[in-house]
Amino acid sequence: MWSSTGFQSSAHFLFILLSLIFTSCSEPSQTGKDQPKVPILPPAPVTGRFAFQRMYIQARTWAPDVQPLRLSSFNLKQVASAAGKCGAWQAIFVSPQKSKARTYTFSVTESAGDVHEGVFAGREESWSGPRGQERPFFLQALKVDSDEAFGTAAQQSSDYIKKNPDMAVFFLLELTPRFPNPAWRVIWGETIATSNYSVFVDASTGQYLQTLR
Repeated sequence: MWSSTGFQSSAHFLFILLSLIFTSCSEPSQTGKDQPKVPILPPAPVTGRFAFQRMYIQARTWAPDVQPLRLSSFNLKQVASAAGKCGAWQAIFVSPQKSKARTYTFSVTESAGDVHEGVFAGREESWSGPRGQERPFFLQALKVDSDEAFGTAAQQSSDYIKKNPDMAVFFLLELTPRFPNPAWRVIWGETIATSNYSVFVDASTGQYLQTLR
């Protein structure tokens, strides 16, 4: 038979054990609380080729034979452009088989003017061949990125930049009869029509081509 002392000791031990079990179950898990939070970085501008490659992947699902016709940049208010990088880009692709053209945009954030984060496809439009000066070009011809083009253009434009340090800059990439390869046009100003200064850089070789004033 158990002695009263032994029974009391066993009961006391059982009480302590149950208390520990219930305490551990009732305490909230600390997992996750002590882990550092990953900071959410603000949207950053990207180069033309970065945006182009993402739009091209989407365009290929629309038409496997797509060719780029034009690539241009947007300056967003909430994402500052810098040294050849912009917050949003627009590309026009054409499909000879479909006889269609389609505009795509890539943006690092939502913005006014129907600009959506990521890749966004516009409506199809009829296309029966080159119009005006611009021609479709091969993807492989785009070897020089917009930040490299800006660097080359800036070297040729030191005096202009000193006089206009806060002037907006945007980019246009196209193939025209003016040059044998697709060319980046680095444009100072808000629009092509109002710009009084731009520099052409070969998008295949990176060579400086021409300055327009």
